[in-house]
Amino acid sequence: MTKPSPPSLSFMSCLLILMLAASTPGIVLAGSPTNPILFVTQMPISQDFATIGSTFSNHHSRIDKVGRGGDLYIRYTDGTLRNLTQEAGYGSTGVFQGTDAIAVRDPHVHWSGTKALFSMVIGAPPAQYQWTTEYWQLYEITGLGAGQTAVITKIPNQPETYNNITPVYASDGRILFTSDQPRGGDQPHLYPQHDEYESTPTNTGLWSLDPSTGEVFLLQHSPSGSFTPFVDSYGRVIFTRWDHLQRDQQADADALAVLDGNPAPYGTFNWQSEGANAPMLNDRTEVFPEPRRARTDLLAGTNLEGHSINHFFPWMIAQDGTGEETLNHIGRHDLHNYFNRSLNDDGNLIEFIASVSGRPNQSSILNAFQIREDPSVAGRYLAVDAPEFRTHAAGRIVAMSAPPSLAPDQILVDYITHPITNTQTDDGDPPPSTHTGHYRDPLPLSDGIVVAAHTAETRIAGNEGTRANPMPRYDFQLKTLAPSGGYLAATGSLTGGITKSLTYWDPDVLVSYNGPLWELQPVEVISRPQPPDTSMLELEAPELQMFQQEGVDPAAFTADLAVRGLALVVSRNVTRRDSDDRQQPFNLSIPGGATTSGAGGTMYEALYLQFFQGDQIRGIGGTDDPAPGRRVIAQIMHDAEGANPPSTGPAGSVRLGTDGSMAALVPAHRAMSWQMLAPDHEPVVRERYWITFQPGEVRVCASCHGQSSSDQAGQGPPTNPPQALALLLQHWQGILFRDGFESGDLGQWSSSLGRSAAIH
Repeated sequence: MTKPSPPSLSFMSCLLILMLAASTPGIVLAGSPTNPILFVTQMPISQDFATIGSTFSNHHSRIDKVGRGGDLYIRYTDGTLRNLTQEAGYGSTGVFQGTDAIAVRDPHVHWSGTKALFSMVIGAPPAQYQWTTEYWQLYEITGLGAGQTAVITKIPNQPETYNNITPVYASDGRILFTSDQPRGGDQPHLYPQHDEYESTPTNTGLWSLDPSTGEVFLLQHSPSGSFTPFVDSYGRVIFTRWDHLQRDQQADADALAVLDGNPAPYGTFNWQSEGANAPMLNDRTEVFPEPRRARTDLLAGTNLEGHSINHFFPWMIAQDGTGEETLNHIGRHDLHNYFNRSLNDDGNLIEFIASVSGRPNQSSILNAFQIREDPSVAGRYLAVDAPEFRTHAAGRIVAMSAPPSLAPDQILVDYITHPITNTQTDDGDPPPSTHTGHYRDPLPLSDGIVVAAHTAETRIAGNEGTRANPMPRYDFQLKTLAPSGGYLAATGSLTGGITKSLTYWDPDVLVSYNGPLWELQPVEVISRPQPPDTSMLELEAPELQMFQQEGVDPAAFTADLAVRGLALVVSRNVTRRDSDDRQQPFNLSIPGGATTSGAGGTMYEALYLQFFQGDQIRGIGGTDDPAPGRRVIAQIMHDAEGANPPSTGPAGSVRLGTDGSMAALVPAHRAMSWQMLAPDHEPVVRERYWITFQPGEVRVCASCHGQSSSDQAGQGPPTNPPQALALLLQHWQGILFRDGFESGDLGQWSSSLGRSAAIH
């Protein structure tokens, strides 16, 4: 393993400094931040499923999901509060929240510190039983300085009839955001996209908008949703993604019910395609990945354990949407406490158990919500490890250092608040003395103070009142954190509490509330260096050698792929696997070619890599009256039909080179996954994540399914020129000649577009 880079400032060192701060001049222990804080208030919502505070499906604008009456505030260093939305003429001035009512969320400050983006929804039911339709839209505010006038402007050219949230400034002036707009744009028949868990409406991923021209494109397609993106100091877009690439549990419940002679409770079915006029099929077949453990009927007679995955992981992409992968390629082996092996008849394959794995990181986490970078330590990130339900996405604050140069298996997690703060106490039980409540929206400030939204409540979320007169248990307030028992804990409130009297129709019941509003999503108003713009990396020597060998201009090639809506995926040696992964086969061999072994025992031959694309074709509710929208399920790749060299393998597959290499053209702007196949077409190793590629992207993974510091044989990343790429480039040239292009003409054409191998 490579030696871990020494962190700029370890967590224990930070604690020591904090404990000494009271007697050390110039070090802030806790108290008033030295820069203004921008934040939002929100009418508290007791329910924690697909509501404004939930971990997923929190993009809804319906009045029962996000009550109206909140505002955008700024807090100055002397404690003065300024209601910016009210000052700019937005929101209801009375108690009743009707057509002019607002809710606000997701403030993000520009590098200059003089303006900010945020999301706002305007409107609420004016009378009982009247559902109204409003959408979260993106806005920009100026006039943040004391004594200035707040001016709010709606961002032009954004999708108008979809929910657009979490806007952030990109380094090139574009705006990055999440939206529930369908993957292909304005496709009402696919709205909303259902997540992979309970078919709950979700956002479709990250989008990029040029407000001046209206150009908008999909950065990243997420079948279950992506959350809270930001651009870090290295120019990377860091975000949380819900990873749930498993078969549909609702379809499984339907199938098992039918087997028992009962009606299907969810009414799942497949549409023939994503087309608006596609027929509904009396079928719920799935082809990837392997069945879940609950499907004992499908697993019977196989050596499969059954596969499930469900977590919220840190991810990153370049600002042009290329290079999507987990943060520093970090994996479950580096963060999780346990997951199962894939096969049950190979003694080399074992369950992953963190405590006996010997990994450097001994502080396991399952989820990473609301990630923020420490402005004082580049590459150090704070996040919240919270349960999926029950706490409004609040739990314990954690930190990890992950600068781009650090290998993923060397990333260490620190518990910033006590580890027990991501658990809940049962009703009637006293909380443990070490449980200091639940935390969300951590904000490390440039002066060393840490601020977070905090509630002292240790039980699960709930309503101590009624639907008409709610008394939510959770009362989030912005507080500074200070040392307590070896960790940090909430101390003084930044605002003293902001209360409001509100009434609104939900729409059946008149809701009345008089009490403190939630204070959420703080951001520091300060100028900071603008991060570098990031895009796809240039070709490395092994791949460039193949382009030169085949006489192909990389610029012409990527330009042609962009026009065709395709991307190139390359691996140098798929037999090389990460040394820590003992859950899927790792003794791998290409017949007559490359072989890599990590132990004695069974050797698995691999001859093909088969691709799957995420098609939004799963319906719910039955074919007689299907619910609006559809869920993504994996289908054999078909959008790139004919683009790859002929293969003797199954549909959607490419043949592996004898050197272990792989090269394939795949559809862009669509979630993709894959699996390695034996000569008899049986799966050997399966990918566990969805990945999106940009048009014209050339994505090189030195070893498919990845390695951290070393592979299973103790070797570093492979550097061989990939033979499979040479065959693909030969095939591509044949396609050009078939279509009537000469390579020189295409090179001239691509140059006129101003494209290069380094951009999509």
